[in-house]
Amino acid sequence: MAKISNEARHLYSEKTGGYREVIEAILQQEKKTVAAIQQEPETPASKRIALVDEMLNLTSYYILLSNISQSMLKNRNEDALNDGRKSLYRGIIYLEEIVTNRVDAPFSEYEDKLIPLEPIDITRRHLLIRKMGLCIDLLENAYGDNTKWRWSFVDMEGRYAAVAKNILDLKEALGNTDPRSPFYETTVYHLRLVEQLLARAADRYREMYELSTHRIEDFRMGTHFLGALRRIYTLLGNREEAELTKKKFDIWSAKLEADLRKKDEPPSKKV
Repeated sequence: MAKISNEARHLYSEKTGGYREVIEAILQQEKKTVAAIQQEPETPASKRIALVDEMLNLTSYYILLSNISQSMLKNRNEDALNDGRKSLYRGIIYLEEIVTNRVDAPFSEYEDKLIPLEPIDITRRHLLIRKMGLCIDLLENAYGDNTKWRWSFVDMEGRYAAVAKNILDLKEALGNTDPRSPFYETTVYHLRLVEQLLARAADRYREMYELSTHRIEDFRMGTHFLGALRRIYTLLGNREEAELTKKKFDIWSAKLEADLRKKDEPPSKKV
């Protein structure tokens, strides 16, 4: 790695000074908002959603700091990227606190959580989810392929897939699949996105299990996402995809049980 001159560091600091000020302002506002929510649990959903949105804005500024570092210093800013990863996680957690983090669960178990979100129409919800997905993609790209955080993004993407599903009122969405609905196009795009995210999360958890962790819980999470995907297909009356997903779920479940048995077997004695 080439040595970075003091002059280059100074120029980088000057270039990013304004962005750092914005970052500090967002962090201070986050503290105030979180404190207000803790004091008043019935804080309007719009204020909570605004907090999520600000965490995405914060993440984008951290990514920008690293991109400028890559351009000016020929080296990405790992500290900025790590701060971006943390702020993005906080945004996901704040959204989980609103819509829950449930994966393979019937809508009836969490639909009451969406009542406070009724003033926020599906268009605004869809834009928030797309923005979150964009931040995840940009952050992954900024880290590059050879990063120690590669597998941590599996968890992040999985949690993102869950909130993308849970922020959607599935009963309302089913009605909006009528082409006459003013929210038809947005609803269809959101549902397609959810299907893609759930399928990807399932495959990524299976991949992480096979290639990295070998933890049964990671494989089990993959099956949970398949179960959630099947629920969506069933709700929408997509029988063919629901059946294909069920077959995949059954195959994975059989493999999971086999792997569990292997782990429970006592080690063979040497002769």
